[in-house]
Parts: sequence; structure tokens; C-alpha cells
Amino acid sequence: MMQPAKPRYLENSLQVAFFMCAAISTVTTVAVISVLAFETYGFLQQVPITEFLFGTEWTPLLHPKSYGLLPLLAGTMLIVVGASLVAVPVGLSCAIFLSEYASERTRDILKPVLEILAGIPTVVYGFFALTFVTPLLKTVLPQTQVFNAASGAIVVGIMVLPMVASLCDDALRAVPQSLREGAYSLGATSFEVTTRVVVPAGLSGIFAAFVLAISRAIGETMAVTLAAGATPNLTINPLEGIQTMTAYIVQVSLGDTPAGTLTYQTLFAVASVLFLITLSLNIIANRVMKRFQEVYE
Repeated sequence: MMQPAKPRYLENSLQVAFFMCAAISTVTTVAVISVLAFETYGFLQQVPITEFLFGTEWTPLLHPKSYGLLPLLAGTMLIVVGASLVAVPVGLSCAIFLSEYASERTRDILKPVLEILAGIPTVVYGFFALTFVTPLLKTVLPQTQVFNAASGAIVVGIMVLPMVASLCDDALRAVPQSLREGAYSLGATSFEVTTRVVVPAGLSGIFAAFVLAISRAIGETMAVTLAAGATPNLTINPLEGIQTMTAYIVQVSLGDTPAGTLTYQTLFAVASVLFLITLSLNIIANRVMKRFQEVYE
């Protein structure tokens, strides 16, 4: 005897709820992009885009006013490159040790300890840079300024280190054990198996970890503001004070700038450039990961 069909109202309700969640995400994204585009357009109506993108002075809060983005862009890139030099090799090395060489007991102890770094507030990292990293740098390099890009890059690299190590570890452990056993059967050493088999096979996940770390470094604010300062400076010297794009956004967002003014619109112009940089990184990362996934799947 056939039983009557169960009511589908619960399933329909869940479908509606899931659709609303997806719709909220989409609407929020469109709203953010629309606000950025509208305010940036108003800014570019008064400041030529060539001056904004290629100008070498950024003084929108002082007189005479200048709106060249290059000092903020250079400061952001100093932090990103410096943080990557710290986080990428150290994080990948930690992941290789945890995945390929550490015992389960050692892994169960080290990985949670490493991930504790991710729970430390960013403002604490900023004070750590001021009170420990910068004095240490001044001991080695006396010409180091109180606020400097090197100190900010080091602490941001430490901040993103757990992310790199954890994601790379997951990517390496996802490599099939049969690949390792096949390499060992051919007479490869443990180091050769790791560097020539496991790491290339997990390259898509490793690259994803690197991109996420770079995106985190680009968007970091408080630690960089405290460590590197708030002086727009077009320089490649990491021992000098700089200002990043996010640090400037915080400076303008304090509430002292009247809404609707040109200075207020610089906030959205800088945010739009930051958004485009992050979007470009994600697009490149997706294409590269897709390519390597096709090779090793």
C-alpha cells in the first residue's frame, strides 16, 4: 500500500531561505560596487584620471592639494612584497614539515599552536612592531625610522603565516598517497618525493594559499598603520615611513571629513583601486588554479 506523499512545505521553505541568502549576497555586492563607482565617478569629474593614477604626491588633506596615488600604491606594494617574503617560504616550509615529516602527535601539537597566531588582534601586532620589531631593526640598521615599512611587512607576514601554513598543509595532504609510494618505488629520496612529486601535485592549493595571503596583506590596516605610519611617501626603501591605501581610508573615515566633498570622495576612489587590485588577483588565481587542477586531477 502506497503511503501519501510527505508535505513539501519544509523543502520549499528551505529553498526560499537559501535563495534569499544568495540574493542578499548578490545585492550587497552590487550595492557596494555601485556606491564605489558613483563616488569615484564624481571624484574623476574633478581630478583627471592621469593625475590620480600617475601623480607622485598625495596630499588631499593639506594645501596645496595633490591627488597622485603612486605614494599610497608604492607603500601598499612594499608591505605586500615584504609580507610575502616572510610568509610564503616560512609557511610552505612549515606545511611541508607538518605534512611529510612530522608525526601525528607532533602535528597535533604544532598546528594548533601555529594557528593561535591567527587569533591575535591586529592592533596587538601593531604595538608588537613598535615595541619589539622596530627597535630590533634599529639595532641592526641604525638608519631605520620609527615608523617604517619593514616593520609593518614583518608583522603582516607573521599574521598571514598561519593561513599559508594551514592551507598549504591541507593541499599537500590531499595529494594521493599512491603518488608518494610510486616515487619511493623508483628509488627517490624523501626530499625528492616532496619537492618533485608532492609539491607540484598540490600546486593549485599552494597557489591559492599564496593569493589569499597576498589579499590579506593588501587589506591589512591597523598593524600597518601603527608600524609603518601615515606619511604618503613614494619610496622603495623599506626603512622609511609610508602610508598604505587602507591606512588612508581609515584616516579619512574617522568622521572629520564632510560628506560630499572632494576629500571625502578620495576615500571611494582609493577603495575602488583597492577593489580592482584584489579582483584582478582573484581572477588570475582562479585561472592558474584551474590550469594546474586540469594537469593533476
